[in-house]
Amino acid sequence: MANVRAIRTHIRSVESTRKITKSMKMVAAAKLKRTQQSMISLQPYAAAAYEMLSRVSADPSARDNPFLRQRDVKKVLYVLFVGNRGLCGVYNTALLKYAESCLEREGRDASVLVCGRWGRDLIAASALPVAGTLPELPDAPTMEEVKAISDDLKDRYLSGEADEIVLLYEHYASALRQEPCAKKLLPIEPPKGGAAEKSVILEPDGKSLVDSLVGLYIDNTVRAVVLEAKTGEHSARMTAMTAASDNTEQLLAKLNLELNHARQSAITTEISEIVGGANALQSGKEGKRG
Repeated sequence: MANVRAIRTHIRSVESTRKITKSMKMVAAAKLKRTQQSMISLQPYAAAAYEMLSRVSADPSARDNPFLRQRDVKKVLYVLFVGNRGLCGVYNTALLKYAESCLEREGRDASVLVCGRWGRDLIAASALPVAGTLPELPDAPTMEEVKAISDDLKDRYLSGEADEIVLLYEHYASALRQEPCAKKLLPIEPPKGGAAEKSVILEPDGKSLVDSLVGLYIDNTVRAVVLEAKTGEHSARMTAMTAASDNTEQLLAKLNLELNHARQSAITTEISEIVGGANALQSGKEGKRG
């Protein structure tokens, strides 16, 4: 009976774990749907803003914009977007390894800026040169929260803290696959095709329009990366919790089978003891008669 009690205790523990993993799976699925919709809806808007920037980039005023002007790169700042929590498979660890490989290949002075609670905790134990941390973003960040990040990066670039800023994040390839990737944010690569738009008349003036479009492009790029990173994180967590729930189902089936065997064994043992006791009593009675 002791073995039966131990198995039942184990079953209750696994059932409790199953409830947690299923709940986390449902929450992750809801968050995934919300961020995925935001990511998809942003894409045409960001593409249109970049197209407008490419059309006006040939204007002489574009040369004066500090974000479009190319300069010698001596210091590179990598911005690492990781999750706020774990339980999402290899999502965070794969991105951290990718960041380490990027810095190993980097021949210039490089440092890392971290966005995400999980990354702050883990990166402290790594050998990466950390330049600082960015404010933690919620699972569904607002435009104002993301703009605060992009404004911070603009200030770091203008102050000379970095000559080049690269965003590191998990590219959302599909619901089952995320790939670490790097996207150069600053300086902005001169858009191709701008030379064909030299005849465009810019009102009220070229500088104001270029500055506005450049700022819009930077904000949209950061927002697109954040949404893609969040979408990938929720997708990875949903996949991990699905696998965990499936594993608990398999374990419960195995434990229930073991429980049935243990109960059958216990019943068989009890019957054997009863039969043995009855036989002993019967033998005792027959001995007295003899």
